[in-house]
Amino acid sequence: MMQGKIGVTSENLFPIIKKFLYSDHDIFLREIVSNAVDATQKLKTLGSVGQYKGNTENLQVTVSIDKEAQTLTVSDNGIGLTSEEMDKYLNQIAFSGATEFLDKYKDDANAIIGHFGLGFYSSFMVSSKVEVVSLSHKEGSTPVKWSCSGSPEYAIEDAIREEVGTDVIMHINEESKEFLEEARIQTLLDKYCKFLPVQIAFGEKTEWKEGKEVATGETNVINDTNPAWTKKPADLKEEDYSKFYRQLYPMGDDPMFHIHLNVDYPFNLTGVLYFPRLKNNVEIQKNKIQLYCNQVFVTDHVEGIVPEFLTLLHGVIDSPDIPLNVSRSYLQSDSNVKKISSHITKKVADRLHEIFKNEREDFEAKWDDLKIFIEYGMLSEEKFYERAMKFFLLKNTDGKAFTWEEYENLIKENQTDKENKMVYLYATDKTEQYSFIEAAKAKGYDVLLMDDMLATPMLNQLEQKFPEKRFVRVDSNVADRLIEKENENKEELSADQKMVLSPIFEAVTPSEQGNFMIDFEDLGESAQPMVITQNEFMRRMKDMSAMQPGMNMYGDMPDSYNLVVNIAHPLVKQVFEQKDTTLGSDLDHFASDIQSKKTEIESLNKLKEGKKEEEVPQEEKDKMTALNGELSTLESSRREKLQSFGKDSDLAKQMVDLALLANNMLKGKALNDFVQRSVDLIK
Repeated sequence: MMQGKIGVTSENLFPIIKKFLYSDHDIFLREIVSNAVDATQKLKTLGSVGQYKGNTENLQVTVSIDKEAQTLTVSDNGIGLTSEEMDKYLNQIAFSGATEFLDKYKDDANAIIGHFGLGFYSSFMVSSKVEVVSLSHKEGSTPVKWSCSGSPEYAIEDAIREEVGTDVIMHINEESKEFLEEARIQTLLDKYCKFLPVQIAFGEKTEWKEGKEVATGETNVINDTNPAWTKKPADLKEEDYSKFYRQLYPMGDDPMFHIHLNVDYPFNLTGVLYFPRLKNNVEIQKNKIQLYCNQVFVTDHVEGIVPEFLTLLHGVIDSPDIPLNVSRSYLQSDSNVKKISSHITKKVADRLHEIFKNEREDFEAKWDDLKIFIEYGMLSEEKFYERAMKFFLLKNTDGKAFTWEEYENLIKENQTDKENKMVYLYATDKTEQYSFIEAAKAKGYDVLLMDDMLATPMLNQLEQKFPEKRFVRVDSNVADRLIEKENENKEELSADQKMVLSPIFEAVTPSEQGNFMIDFEDLGESAQPMVITQNEFMRRMKDMSAMQPGMNMYGDMPDSYNLVVNIAHPLVKQVFEQKDTTLGSDLDHFASDIQSKKTEIESLNKLKEGKKEEEVPQEEKDKMTALNGELSTLESSRREKLQSFGKDSDLAKQMVDLALLANNMLKGKALNDFVQRSVDLIK
């Protein structure tokens, strides 16, 4: 028997492994199984070059549990170890500068294991004792056993083993009994070893018979040794890609299409990425791409390897240029990783463009599922934006799709305003904004449908890229004013007339739903009597505030609306006539008295011209103050009279409620009152 101490410059190795790596303790199985796979592949390589004469046809790694002995064993029939090799590979750990490094990365298991090649020693995270029994492939070798109980002391002694290969026997400690449960080990093997290039066996296959699960006697091989991404695209059919997707995501919806990555210069990269159907306004899962290193699972958190927007894709990336034990600090600084990220972005954009060019009809049919992904990419990656403009689509309310260039050609003649800016009209809800869409179409305008969760930031970006164009929501103004043309001859009210008429309609607007500004326009007799619109800028800022916490100042502001009264409509004119009939003499008196006060104030202001404030007599100042007070009182009294008239006018209420109803803003008691009033008016 040989005894000794493991060659480390720091005796903190085992406490670090057992304590600081504990949060990632399940990676031990990946490490031990990966070592076993390496051993079998090395033996196969030796056999292929004639340096090993034994059988290399049935190479396999077997994982087994012995609950009675409290052990978990990983066995292989690979290259094996001599006692000298055990001493070299298991005992002489290069550990220079260990203390500083362990302190820096004590919470990052992958960094420590990857830095020092400690894959085998991760077994001590779950073991009170580890034994390695091995028989080397070399002629004349005898079986040997290495054992260690989690301290620098070890022992190497003779053992019994008839076949070439190695057993790693882990005596599971009290804190890690979960790793003696078949279900737990099956889960870990499915996670880490599903596509390893050598068969991984664990227990027996089972089947249901007479209401219970029974063993079949057939070895349970848990992995596919030759998954789709390891094959050439020319050797695969669509059904092969679909089958592989089912292996990855048994419960997922069918993807739309895929990209097969196969790069060997300037770095090695293979993989298959799938485009999932992204539903609008749902939480997006970003851990669906699995990263492998030579078919060994590394992680499903690939944010450092692929751009943020590509984490929406599903599938597999495999690259030997990314270490198995990859740390976040490594991903942030490694040049290979950055090249891989850039290349994947280009491949995805090229693939989308290829589908668009060759299968445009199919691409358009899938656009509603694709657009969130593409818009996310355009918003977050400048290079992707540049490529994506070739296949980015705008879809109108009739369901027709256009490229950016095609749509510009469609609208430039009719939708260019008097400042020579092209105006892109859009709706966010075809049902709620139906009347506005129809009014815009009646003027010959086309209306886009932008109803996804990224629509607002997307149109903001497009306006920044194309300052000569602007996006206007179809309900942000009346149809005549959505695209400002040269002035047309239409009836207009003076400021004084608007001041008199505004209180009538202010009195019947629902203040609890926001602030309503009253305006008067000649929209023509055939247009609606009243239209409610919302300012484009303020509404867009509120939309952005919902997505960006830093913009709360807009989100906290009350909604602001414009109530546009159509002065050309017969019903509006009828309200004006009723106002004259009911309040005519009172309004005349108010007008006369108000004008008299204004004339006096104007005369006093003329007396003040050319004088400094201290040169104006106090008597004139006092009179000015009194006149302004009297004018304010008169105007307030007139306003109260007009508001009282408005509240009593069923016709005014009915027209305002109709406008609210058209905007889906009439609910609860107000809706019930509207219905009852409608019945009364019909009688």
